[in-house]
Amino acid sequence: MSTKKLSKEEPAAKPVGIWIRVSTEDQAKGESPEHHEKRARYYAEAREWQVKEVYRLEAVSGKSVKDHPETKRMLGDIRTGRVSGLIFSKLARLARNTRELLDFADIFRERGADLISLQETIDTSTPASRLFFTMVAGMAQWEREEIAERVAASVPIRAKLGKPLGGAAPFGYQWQDRKLVPDPKEAPIRKLLYELFLEHRRKKTVARLLNEAGHRTRNGSKFTDTTVERLLRDPTAKGVRRANYTRSTGDKKHWVLKDKSDWVLSPVEAIVSEELWERCNAVLDERRRTGKRPAKKPVHLFTGLVSCICGERMYVPSNSPKYICYRCRNKIPTQDLEAVFQEQLRGFFFSPTEMADYLGQADQQVKEKEELLQVLTRETDKLQRDMDRVMKAYLADEISKEGLGREYRPMEERLKQLGEELPRVQAELDFLKIQYLSRDEVLTEAKDLATRFGDLAPEEKRQIVETITEKIVVGRDEVAITLCYLPSSSELVAGRQRSRRGSWPRPA
Repeated sequence: MSTKKLSKEEPAAKPVGIWIRVSTEDQAKGESPEHHEKRARYYAEAREWQVKEVYRLEAVSGKSVKDHPETKRMLGDIRTGRVSGLIFSKLARLARNTRELLDFADIFRERGADLISLQETIDTSTPASRLFFTMVAGMAQWEREEIAERVAASVPIRAKLGKPLGGAAPFGYQWQDRKLVPDPKEAPIRKLLYELFLEHRRKKTVARLLNEAGHRTRNGSKFTDTTVERLLRDPTAKGVRRANYTRSTGDKKHWVLKDKSDWVLSPVEAIVSEELWERCNAVLDERRRTGKRPAKKPVHLFTGLVSCICGERMYVPSNSPKYICYRCRNKIPTQDLEAVFQEQLRGFFFSPTEMADYLGQADQQVKEKEELLQVLTRETDKLQRDMDRVMKAYLADEISKEGLGREYRPMEERLKQLGEELPRVQAELDFLKIQYLSRDEVLTEAKDLATRFGDLAPEEKRQIVETITEKIVVGRDEVAITLCYLPSSSELVAGRQRSRRGSWPRPA
């Protein structure tokens, strides 16, 4: 047996896994795990992928699957790179819990792995579905922010009325009868923290001394200099509870202070004196005024994609809001380039010619596969009825054993052939739909995206730019933007991809 060696020009096949989750109710309807597996295997074969693993959750509810051993095995394989894609028949088979679906999507995106849903015609390994997936994520984030804004608007009202706003009590306190009161176990540690800082004036020293004394935070972790500063800054310890004073920056980890006019202050029982609190915070304020903190390196929207007409890359220095070529000193303001890009985006997705070209193509192959699938399905149903009829005749002594074998065996053989053929045709139809029809959804979502591009968060804009932009060349009088062009169905079949290049005058 010879082993084929891959040449440099022949990359290794993409390793993928197959996710099989068919509930007991689904199996009763005739949706067997074997059928779903064959359908996925034929799709992988059409894409020339290698099936490495099959994850089976048969007769398992989709309400919550994150703690299932097979789920943990699948996520482990994604993280280690053993598989770089997961094929499943439809999103509801992966999980019915929306939160878990979003969590899965985040993990796959972080690891550069692909999700392939055959029913919804989503295959994030293709340019069209990848762009569609990115845009849907952007729309979902926008909707979450809308909800968050409405919730945030109710916070100051509840705070001024003295109602609890939820959340855990600060370290050193506990909720009792819907009021904050000192916790008998934590309050002495919180007070000791202030006293140690005033004595040593070093956050790391305070953290080390608390840890050496055996003290821990509420979740059992050791104290750190970050925890020490957060507790020192919190005025609750001196008897003043703040509410509605911060807002999230959007990444769920960093918060910034609101304007003081928005703060809601209410009195609580103090743990330390106001004098001790003020002296500790004066030390922190002085250190902040005199200490030098490293500036965060800015990440600009088109970094790595913008080149000058002379061939050199263009960058945004820290002291200028412009992309600059260091060879010929060509430059363009960052805001102007973003405005040109958004205009190009609108022209790209709103082009009547491109829409008519795509929508006018006769998708004969898809129709033929759908018709063939219907024929095979009807034949399968008829065979099942005929086999039942013959078996009932035998049980009723209407035909002999030899007659049963003569009539039943050919139908049984044909049913077995259909069991192989049906999932293969279904997989071929899945493949064609994903390649041909997902672009309709992309174009629909893209129109909304092009209109709202300026309102998206910087991280979302960057994802869109990286997905659809090939390069940007800035000349003296114009800007040439090359976007990854969504191929037509005939080009997809031929395995080709094109780009669209547009030249736009530079803003005056």
